[in-house]
Amino acid sequence: MTSTPPPGTPRPASDLDPAIAARLKRGADGLVPAIAQQYDTGEVLMLGWMDDEALHRTLTTGRCTYWSRSRQEYWVKGDTSGHIQEVKSVALDCDADTVLVRVDQTGAACHTGDRTCFDADVLPTGGVSPAGAGSPTPGTAPRGVAETS
Repeated sequence: MTSTPPPGTPRPASDLDPAIAARLKRGADGLVPAIAQQYDTGEVLMLGWMDDEALHRTLTTGRCTYWSRSRQEYWVKGDTSGHIQEVKSVALDCDADTVLVRVDQTGAACHTGDRTCFDADVLPTGGVSPAGAGSPTPGTAPRGVAETS
């Protein structure tokens, strides 16, 4: 963990570039969703939350920093687990209300130990059973979703 105010204390002002801060569309809690994606495969790894300071730290340190809504503190992915996310690029979506962080993930991205936070509970769609949902026909994976073999 990194230096964090005590729970219930307002988060500190950020050194995020004012031009970036002005573009962000935050929720009522001051947060934006941040999607972590494996940079070379397109695999979606996890969803976290960032405020301005977490985004600033992510942009300036090269390591993903998130705001924990449950613990009310900043956390750098991998500081305790060793499963780091090395930042390759950061982008805002077209509405500037979601951050996409392309990373090189070391180890599991999910706190459960799974490679991604989306591995354990695949839902059936359009007649595809959950057992088959993780194994698309080669060449048919949606854009941004890595095929597995």
